[in-house]
Amino acid sequence: MDDAAELPDRESMEFDVVIVGAGPAGLAAAIRLKQIDPEISVVVLEKGAEVGVHILSGNVLDPSALDRLLPEWRQEETPIKTEVTEDHFYLYGEKSARRLPNALMPRLMSNHGNFIVSLGLVCKWLAEKAEALGVEIYPGFAASELLFDETNAVIGVATGDMGVTRSGAPGGMYQRGMALLGKYVFLGEGVRGSLAKTAINAYGLDEGCEPGKFGLGIKELWEIAPEKSKPGRIQHSFGWPLGDKTGGGSFLYHLGDNQVYVGLVVHLNYKNPYLSPFEEFQRFKTHPNVAELLKGGKRIAYGARAITEGGWQSVPKLVFPGGALIGCSAGFVNVPRIKGAHNAMTSGMLAAETAAEALKAGRAHDQLTAYEDAWRTSPIGKDLKPVRNVKPLWSKFGTRLGVMLGGLDMWTNSLFGFSCFGTQSHGKPDYACLDAADKHTPIVYPKPDGELTFDRVSSVYLSNTNHEEDQPVHLQLKDPALQTSSELGVYAGPSQRYCPAGVYEWVKEGDADKFVINAQNCVHCKTCDIKDPNQNITWVPPQGGEGPVYETM
Repeated sequence: MDDAAELPDRESMEFDVVIVGAGPAGLAAAIRLKQIDPEISVVVLEKGAEVGVHILSGNVLDPSALDRLLPEWRQEETPIKTEVTEDHFYLYGEKSARRLPNALMPRLMSNHGNFIVSLGLVCKWLAEKAEALGVEIYPGFAASELLFDETNAVIGVATGDMGVTRSGAPGGMYQRGMALLGKYVFLGEGVRGSLAKTAINAYGLDEGCEPGKFGLGIKELWEIAPEKSKPGRIQHSFGWPLGDKTGGGSFLYHLGDNQVYVGLVVHLNYKNPYLSPFEEFQRFKTHPNVAELLKGGKRIAYGARAITEGGWQSVPKLVFPGGALIGCSAGFVNVPRIKGAHNAMTSGMLAAETAAEALKAGRAHDQLTAYEDAWRTSPIGKDLKPVRNVKPLWSKFGTRLGVMLGGLDMWTNSLFGFSCFGTQSHGKPDYACLDAADKHTPIVYPKPDGELTFDRVSSVYLSNTNHEEDQPVHLQLKDPALQTSSELGVYAGPSQRYCPAGVYEWVKEGDADKFVINAQNCVHCKTCDIKDPNQNITWVPPQGGEGPVYETM
């Protein structure tokens, strides 16, 4: 909107606690607040049209946090049904698959007692639990702005205006966003949340921390032949198709109903600007070990999402005047375990318990320092500290040697409580790791066959992504000239390769190169916000309710 003076006033609502994001962290926080004191007023804002439709994760769920939050859940009807029965680890070559003995794997890597789930369905179930306790949940409302008072404390959030045209002017269906005011605001937007970025920058929450590190997870849901289905079997691999200097790994998780999750995670500190994580995922499915499983099957869903990988060293300060970071907005994923939901839920509970004490004491808009002080000695810290060197060792020494050293480090941490490596540095942020194009040779990827491998267009179609085209582009380009001179001129246009949804294109208009942003394709993975080498692209929420619709991912 061009002229804020002409905008109508926002309507406002007041709550004790405002929570942004109906993911595991936000919903656990809401439930815990109501468990402690039913009189605490709590609202949860969710940018997806329904709770769960923007949730994408592996997901093998560690139920430890859920056991603390809802101890009776195992006696209820829940979407948590498929318990892990087999745990396989592989090192892939182009045609080979060498299984690693489970006895060699550090104990913390065991998935005994975990469950293969759709995290989106789990969140829908948690939302029902929260609403039954009196929590107000507003899906379809994207929080777009932090609200501050005269002391620079956060006092709430504003939802985005609806019906704004691409030109920035109000359209015929224009509706002003609302202000939701709270004594405390929890930001649980997930990875690279826009409000979390604002808070981190505004308060310098990342000062003294290692840079945030990220991966891109690409995932499909397949229906396979009944005789190949092994409910409860999980398989992780590393190696091919990624080279030794490109970190990442794959997963195959067998659910019930002859379904299997197929996924690849590519660490976003890769150097080669010609690398395409989407195309590497397609190649992964051609490995004999995977292709045989999927042969005769049907792909029924697709999605992509960035994941946090910085862990212990990269967690910023969690509190600021009037609020706190929770879940993946803070970065609590355990990289070697590929798990974060349990830590996200724990962080939500810790923040809720701290806020409830503050509210009981009559406080508001101050810093919940007890939450900041507690997390490193909580189950979160105990989960993240023993694996803190796995990611940096992998990055420094490559996949084969780095994984071996990381495994050794996890063993010494598990057995003796210390690390031979101390605490390693992550080095540069992911965007600064990309080499200039002249240091690499373009990669020629095979064309999709439409049976096992696919293109981006058909994949985005399966994500059920939808955006109103006549609205401001939510992928904001700061400097178009820099995009041409550097992103294209120096790095050969990696945006058209790192994006798993075909959002970005470089096209010719006469003799000129034009950068095209197909914002309607965006699956909200946030990779562009992370990997653009000049940090020239900023992801902000589109109109509430838009984006992918992940029904069972």
